[in-house]
Amino acid sequence: MSWIQNYGGSLSLLTDLYELTMAHGYWKSGMQDWESVFHLTFRKEPFGSGFSIACGLESLVDVVRQFRYSASDLNYLATLKSQDGSPLFSSDFIGYLEKLKLTVDIDAMPEGTVAFPHEPLVRVKGPLLQCQLLETILLNVVGFQTLIATKAARISLAAKGEPVLEFGARRAQGVDGAMSAARAAYVGGCDATSNVLAGKTFGIPVQGTHAHSWVMAFDNELAAFEAYAETMPSNVIFLVDTYDTIQGVKHAIEVGQKLKARGHSLLGVRLDSGDLDSLSRAARKLLDEAGFEETKILATNDLNEDIIASLKEQGSKISVWGVGTQLVTGGSEASLGVVYKLSALRKPGEKEWLPKIKLSEQPAKISIPGIQQVRRFEDATGFIQDAIFDENLGCDDTGVGISLVDPTRREVIPQKAGHQDLLVPILRKGELHSPLPSLTEIREHRKSQMARLTPSLKRFVNPHVYPVTLDAKLYSLRSDLILKERGYVNS
Repeated sequence: MSWIQNYGGSLSLLTDLYELTMAHGYWKSGMQDWESVFHLTFRKEPFGSGFSIACGLESLVDVVRQFRYSASDLNYLATLKSQDGSPLFSSDFIGYLEKLKLTVDIDAMPEGTVAFPHEPLVRVKGPLLQCQLLETILLNVVGFQTLIATKAARISLAAKGEPVLEFGARRAQGVDGAMSAARAAYVGGCDATSNVLAGKTFGIPVQGTHAHSWVMAFDNELAAFEAYAETMPSNVIFLVDTYDTIQGVKHAIEVGQKLKARGHSLLGVRLDSGDLDSLSRAARKLLDEAGFEETKILATNDLNEDIIASLKEQGSKISVWGVGTQLVTGGSEASLGVVYKLSALRKPGEKEWLPKIKLSEQPAKISIPGIQQVRRFEDATGFIQDAIFDENLGCDDTGVGISLVDPTRREVIPQKAGHQDLLVPILRKGELHSPLPSLTEIREHRKSQMARLTPSLKRFVNPHVYPVTLDAKLYSLRSDLILKERGYVNS
């Protein structure tokens, strides 16, 4: 099922107004069909991480392929007014939008790919007006899902291979916050979601049992557990902390004995409050003594990667982790600093591309010009470094890249290193270039990518900074453009 169908089809009006005012300006100036290239990048890793996980591409493809302006959309746009009360958009422009079909080319890092700051996750090439209209939705979709996939990958690392369940729908930032987060969390490493609509839409496994309200609805906890076991004998995980956690575990064991006699299993008990370490130890002891060695202990309670890592270090007996708020909202970082910048322009009939650059008083915000590609170098030990190069200029054959973190540094690429270019064709003229991978395939790709990262990049505290360089030719182009735009050299 397509993600966008949950929202009635096209999301063309999910955009900042200035995208449409610029589009109107391009159209009125006769620039709507100028060829352009835009790149989506981010400037720093979220959560102090040593890596990020690219995500959201399939959702973006849905947006592009179903992009259209409905009669209702166009009627609304016709009602918008300028400050003097005149129509904001001309009727001829609204007529142009009515017939608009996106014909852009999109190249992108496959979902699940490990990514680093300043590297293009997505490259959009096509008519200037069309590329501009995609800015807001592209940043929204790819930025958010990349953030959550990265958070999920970090949580999965902390869990050291134990199951992680996404339980965040009730605390998510709106309806699509819950949906997109569930998908991205699954890409990033979660094993299931509590969100049933996400399960239906994306094919994600769903899991869940009961809440405190179930226990409170009965005369006592034991009666509640017995009723649940009678109703769902093959799906029994009891939430044991409604009143007293240790007594709750004892009640779970009592009902578990009856389940066992009927040929069923007590799958687990869930801890949702208190000292999770000491309570898990006490619960494990009680369960093991009663013959329930296979019963899992699941923990929730506002978990994140740091808390999970700490509990693992303490030797807690938790073996399944339910993570909600801190996962689906991004926790300490509610957004990824994604940007979408014009980097090349070509007028109709011209052969040469004109590289474009955005300057800033902050060096980190100076954009990279050209038609960019990312080349990743690796050897038997894993990923070595990445080089951003301009496809028109080609990749320099000296094996030396200029560091993006410190331009005085040169990173030498080993001569025998293998490499691959990360941006691959996704859409051509608005249509799929080849079938997209399944979520299962994306998860496997993410696992293989994570396996190629050195342990120093996976540290939660002060991870190693992965070397991302500018190819020497692109570095020279960028430097020349900076000097030119600042007036230090003649045009």
